[in-house]
Amino acid sequence: MNKKGLIILMLAAVLLHGVVLAQNIRVAAAANLQSVITVLQKDFKQRTGITIEPIIGSSGKLVTQISNGAPFDVFLSADMSFPETLFKNGYAEKKPVVYAAGSLIICSSQNIGFNNWERLLLTARVKKIAIANPAIAPYGKAATELLQQKGILDDVQSKVVYGESISQVNTYITAGVVDLGFTTQSLIKESDSKTKLYYQVIDPKQYEPILQGLVLLKHGANNPDAEKFYQYILSPVAKRIFTAYGYRLP
Repeated sequence: MNKKGLIILMLAAVLLHGVVLAQNIRVAAAANLQSVITVLQKDFKQRTGITIEPIIGSSGKLVTQISNGAPFDVFLSADMSFPETLFKNGYAEKKPVVYAAGSLIICSSQNIGFNNWERLLLTARVKKIAIANPAIAPYGKAATELLQQKGILDDVQSKVVYGESISQVNTYITAGVVDLGFTTQSLIKESDSKTKLYYQVIDPKQYEPILQGLVLLKHGANNPDAEKFYQYILSPVAKRIFTAYGYRLP
């Protein structure tokens, strides 16, 4: 190879290396984080210059994608069991840690009153109740456990409309497709000013804590930028953002 060809080859290698370094961090994020992840994404970019690419979905479906080889670097789950499963099966670099605790609410686009919501659910006024699929969505699991603990799950089962994720439940609620639903408190922060929502925070003692887990995946193990984002999520700055969106700190 002549000198000119060698120079071109070296330049191509440098440019290719730059492209690799410029790749986004792919962050698998549970559906309840749809709005807060946008704020975290912007703040992280301002502080570090690093871009993240969020992929939103139910925690269960994201785990399936990761197990099938999806090239995600970091996983923000809506619970701890899904990231623990990934770590146990060798898909995660570190043991999962709790980054926030979710807050369950009962919510409606109608001012129907929630002082005695258990009785309200049993009345003819409520015909449709939105709950995320409890098999793949931790907030749906918490809502189902709550209704079971209240002894009314069987009585309202025919009224339940299941969403594939908490995002779909939020759409049902805000669009008035259902009379009410059980969802994440962050919906109140993310809803636009034109959508008036009425809600009541469920006493967290009435359901198993929704401890949301963070894990660095094998795909991101050798990516210093992925490690930076992982540490950022655990930082006081990120915790303040989570708190503003209705999450409780672990």
